Amino acid sequence: MPPDLGDIDLGLLLALEALLLDRNITHSALRLGLSQQALSARLNRLRRALDDPLFVPAPTGRGVVPTPRALALQPQLADALAALRRMMAGPDRFDPARTRRTFVLAIHENPAAILSPGLVALMAGTAPSARLALVTPGPDTAERLARGEIDLLVAGAGQGPGDLRQRPLFEDDFLTAQRKGHPRGTAPLDLDAFCALDHLLISSDGGGFSGLVDEALARHGRSRRVTVSIQNYALAPVILAGSDCVCTLPRRFLERFAHTLDVQPPPLALPPARLAALWHPRNHEDPGHRWFRECLYQAAGRELSE
Repeated sequence: MPPDLGDIDLGLLLALEALLLDRNITHSALRLGLSQQALSARLNRLRRALDDPLFVPAPTGRGVVPTPRALALQPQLADALAALRRMMAGPDRFDPARTRRTFVLAIHENPAAILSPGLVALMAGTAPSARLALVTPGPDTAERLARGEIDLLVAGAGQGPGDLRQRPLFEDDFLTAQRKGHPRGTAPLDLDAFCALDHLLISSDGGGFSGLVDEALARHGRSRRVTVSIQNYALAPVILAGSDCVCTLPRRFLERFAHTLDVQPPPLALPPARLAALWHPRNHEDPGHRWFRECLYQAAGRELSE
């Protein structure tokens, strides 16, 4: 019948290791900082638990000789104690220059277009063998963060489950864009003209025809006509350039298309788009994760300073 694990404690395993190394009770006791009587007591407990003498007196009268059972246990004991020592030593030091880790960032298209160039450059400069995966957030993102499949989520500040940690990245105001040569001209928009135009809206969930602008208009007792709803930011400049629609989007996105679009402030106050980095508490102290977060913060800071 195999021994009950409850009869074996770490002290017994360390005693067995020392005796296998020294093959001398006096030397092993000194190694462990025990008296010879205390080590002998541990050896007796091991003998009872394993149902084997384990060590017998050496023919010379000096030291002990391991039994075949004790010798058979030696490599397994070495592996088990090495694993325990690695566990107690804590995680290996994270070295960006040597890591081959893949970091996964859940981020929507617009903030990805703003943050990813700086983030990729920072990571390439300090961690040339690391890999970066950008994925689109979905309904299972919180669960994937908890499972460690996603490292960071970029989302609106205050969004996400309350158990996620978060840190603000930046905020952005809004501009209204139209194609160059639009028949309305480039005069400043008033609320009547704004509401009379055809509007394009980006619906992150797909198929929606109402959003932040509509909520702001409703507070003024007004509404607009949204004629096109898309889910992809990349399509917006293409559609605007070939139609008379206008679209109200974050400034940092629209300013990249100043060569094809005219932009100006919308004729009503809109709350700024605030973005934050969110992560699961399980990763908070992980050195590699902390490094990745810092890269994202630096990318956001670089964007703000430009």
